[in-house]
Parts: sequence; C-alpha cells; structure tokens
Amino acid sequence: MSSSSAVPAAKPPIRDALVAAAFRLFLERGYEQTTVDDIVALAGVGRRSFFRYFPSKEDVVFPDHERCLAEMTAFLAAGGPEHEPVRRVCDAARLVLRMYAENPTFSVQRYRLTRKVPGLRAYELSVVWRYERALAEYLRARFAGRPDGTLRADVIAAAVVAAHNNALRSWLRSDGKGDPGTAVDHALGYVQMTFGRSAAAPATPATPPAATAPPTETVRAAAPAAAAAWAGHAGVGAATGQPDDVVVLVSRRDAPLWRVVQELETVLGRA
Repeated sequence: MSSSSAVPAAKPPIRDALVAAAFRLFLERGYEQTTVDDIVALAGVGRRSFFRYFPSKEDVVFPDHERCLAEMTAFLAAGGPEHEPVRRVCDAARLVLRMYAENPTFSVQRYRLTRKVPGLRAYELSVVWRYERALAEYLRARFAGRPDGTLRADVIAAAVVAAHNNALRSWLRSDGKGDPGTAVDHALGYVQMTFGRSAAAPATPATPPAATAPPTETVRAAAPAAAAAWAGHAGVGAATGQPDDVVVLVSRRDAPLWRVVQELETVLGRA
C-alpha cells in the first residue's frame, strides 16, 4: 500500500450508529412513522443488534440516561458524613446537566421531539422520577432518625429536580445557546439556600404541648446600631423607610424556613 492511499474512516460504534440513524429518521419522517426495521436498515445492522443495546424504540431516544443514573448513584454512595447532604444532591444533579451539555445539538433535538410525542414525554417523566428517587433514597438515609426525615428527604429531592429541570429546559428552549451551568448553579443555589442549613441541622426535641407557641413571632424595636447592621446586610432599613427601625424575628428552632421568610415578608409589607 502506498503512503498516499486514503485510510477508510472508522465506522462509529454500533450503539452510536443506531442513535444517529434513529434521529435522522425521526427528523425526516417523524417518530411514529419510523420503525425499528427502518432504523436498523439505515444503520446497516440487524434487529438483534438493536435490541442488544435498546429494549425499545423509546430507549434509543434516551441513550445515556442509564449511564448517567448509574454515575449519580455511585456519586451519592461515595458521599460520607462530612458531605453536607443538600449540597451533595445538588452536585449529583449537575451530573445530569453535564450529560446534556456534552452534546447540545442532540439534546435540543431530543427536547423538540419529546414535546411533539406524548408517549416520549411520559417516558421522560419516568426517567426523571428515577433520578428523583435516587436523590430521595440518599437523603432518607442521611436524615434517618430525624423528625419528618422521610418527608424532608422527599421534598428536597423534588426541589432539586424541579430547580435543575427549570434551568435546563430554559437552556434547551434557547436552542442550547450560552452556558447552561450558570443557570443551573443559580437554581440549585436557591435550593441550597432554602434547605441546606435547616436540613443539615441536628434534630431537636419537639416542643411539649403545654409550651406550644406560634411558629414565628415578630417584634419591632428602636435600635439604631442594630438597624444599621441589618440594613447593611439585608436592606431591612431601606425596605421599611425607617433607618432606625429593626425587625427582630423570634422563631421556634423547628419552624420551617419558608414560614420564617413568609412572616418576615409580611412584617416588611412584601407579602
């Protein structure tokens, strides 16, 4: 063979060839009009090869989710007691973002396809539920033995998935333009700010019935020095228009953070 002979291009792996063939046909003919036989014919392989990699036609639309779910599960399992649990599940959700960001063109095509085909949308929701379940199971183990530990784990897991998907879908709707990591970091940061500290705090005994009090109570006091500190940190003085006014919020330790924030906003006239 002469040195000038062209070297034939290497064929893509069968799995990749099947995915490429499937999406080419989905775009040209439509998802419902494309059969597995059509896909394998274009890819140049047999039906047996298709089902070796994908149990169904729906699975070829989501080829990387099984791998990503396995990576997420392993990442969570590797976490130790030194890892703050809410931050850990937020970092686990970023693994899903990385999968989408690796191939923006494919991710946008899949997003458009799932919007058109109800069956794919239902399949996608089942995949999302599996991610959420993995996060919740990790959090349930971390919050075991705490009051409302299971409830807390499930709520936080749902919040992480919702925040991640909100930012991810905004990026997909923009045709994959820009850096999706910035938006996802912002969304997950909101979850960490809302749940991180209270979720990681040690459990405290429930208040005895005789000592039951409202979850939050607010007191206004004239304290210029304290007001200045609050205004510099959170803008309370500016919001009330009274530079010498400070809002003191008294709350039970087990009061949910959303209730504390709601009470504060009510006092400041923002509700």
